[in-house]
Amino acid sequence: MPGVHIVTDSACDLSDQLVKEHNILIVPLTIRFGDEELEDRRQLSPAEFWDRCKGKGALPETAAPSPGAFQAAYQQAVDEGAEAVLCLTISSKVSGTYASAVTAADTFSAAPVRVLDTYSLTMGQGLLAIAAAEDAAAGAGLDDVVAATEDRIPRTRIYGVIGGLEHLQRGGRIGGARALVGSLLNIKPVIQLKDGEVAEESKQRTRTKALAYMADKVRADAPLERIAVADGACDDFPAVLAALEGIATEHPLLPVELGPVVGTHAGPNTVGVCYIVPASGGRSGSAG
Repeated sequence: MPGVHIVTDSACDLSDQLVKEHNILIVPLTIRFGDEELEDRRQLSPAEFWDRCKGKGALPETAAPSPGAFQAAYQQAVDEGAEAVLCLTISSKVSGTYASAVTAADTFSAAPVRVLDTYSLTMGQGLLAIAAAEDAAAGAGLDDVVAATEDRIPRTRIYGVIGGLEHLQRGGRIGGARALVGSLLNIKPVIQLKDGEVAEESKQRTRTKALAYMADKVRADAPLERIAVADGACDDFPAVLAALEGIATEHPLLPVELGPVVGTHAGPNTVGVCYIVPASGGRSGSAG
């Protein structure tokens, strides 16, 4: 087993298969439906989450893991033979998870722990975790894995098309006035992650146009290092995958389910494309 183990949180949306394949430890966020609290992945699968979102009950909310949950993961890594731990978290701009991970690391003495804010989420974060795990598996030490990950973070891009603005509006992740205007005009915004926060990238008149626009944005950045597509209970996910076919990428495209953490704020019928551009081709101004 590699000397460096990777820990991340459940906002990464890595499938169970990818988690197992790359020996990554996942710390779950908590999903709340009213008074009911469920641990992401452990007590609530993406399929169960999306099924519940179709009901008429209260919109879900999320809560960051406790420092104790991260300490337990760091300890598990050590118990499994880790000589050092790298923890990658969801963007600190949208969650308190990074702060919990740092608090846990500051009081953990069984092995060195480094915590990096990915300034990302869903499979942007997931791809960074996979790349770091592959570096570690190849024998890289903690400093080298950290340096390689820090290099990739500003080269990570996320674009998304959401089904509606209700979740973003009620979750406080986008300005209420813009959400109202968008629903009145039936505009389909393309969103992006910029400097660790969700921002409106452009407005499109129809979902079809929004999806085509998003695919064009990705294609313009090719060739890519890595790419993944997250399916948030989309009716048209096969069409999204078809639109991305043929895009040059060093590692094969990874389709995953969009999980409850990001899904809580994005709502059903959301699709997100997450990718890492090569070091030479990184454009400034995207997901910093």
